[in-house]
Amino acid sequence: MIQAIDRAAKVLELLQGSRHLGITDLATALQLPPSTVHGIVSSLREHGLVAKERGGQRYMLGPTLLKLSSVYLDSLDVRARSLRWTQELARRTGMAVRLGVPHFTEVLVVHHTLRPDDSPQMLETGVALPAHASAMGKVLLAHDLGLQSAVFAEPLASLTGDTVTDPAVLAATLPGIAEHGFATETDEAVLGESSLASPVADARGDIVAAVAIVFPTAEGPAPDAALHALRDTARNISRELGATTWPPPIAPPDDPTTESSP
Repeated sequence: MIQAIDRAAKVLELLQGSRHLGITDLATALQLPPSTVHGIVSSLREHGLVAKERGGQRYMLGPTLLKLSSVYLDSLDVRARSLRWTQELARRTGMAVRLGVPHFTEVLVVHHTLRPDDSPQMLETGVALPAHASAMGKVLLAHDLGLQSAVFAEPLASLTGDTVTDPAVLAATLPGIAEHGFATETDEAVLGESSLASPVADARGDIVAAVAIVFPTAEGPAPDAALHALRDTARNISRELGATTWPPPIAPPDDPTTESSP
């Protein structure tokens, strides 16, 4: 790992989520001398990756990141092929729709269709959701052993009183999620918000994304018609990506009795 790049990436991570931090704050978090951090931040500013508050001494993420993120989103085949289907899902259910892909131990929202009403809403494209506390994350965990290993390697953070923080309890739900083709979440990440999600597969049968409907908990549970519409959407997007079957086949568990080759 190249140290300078690693440090710069950590600065950007600290500034995510609309955070504004000064050099001293960054230096403390990174456990580096302020002079070193100032040099990193100055370099990032030259490339537009970091910006300085007008009339202040704190820093925030810069406009170049927006350009780069737009390029990334445009390059995602699953996003491009899902747009008309997520729009139709929002119309059928009257709910907001998210499309997410795995990102380290989180789920990155790569497309968000707002509820088709006049209520005030915030666009969530680019938001990262904890995999263990979101319906999309649970769907991805049910099919991705690598993601499971990464998520369960660290303590599961408690975000609300309903967040599942026991890895054994969460792991026990994953086979059923894979079998039924959908996951649910109620107040686990955000109080008052619930969601249902289903997996999206590609031509190789790999789960590459999850699609979810999101609704206020007070309006739940979601009707069966909404679940059917969600599953239809996941199936249609998967077919667009070349998948021949849906729900995706469940990968057989490792057989502990199988002897490895010498």
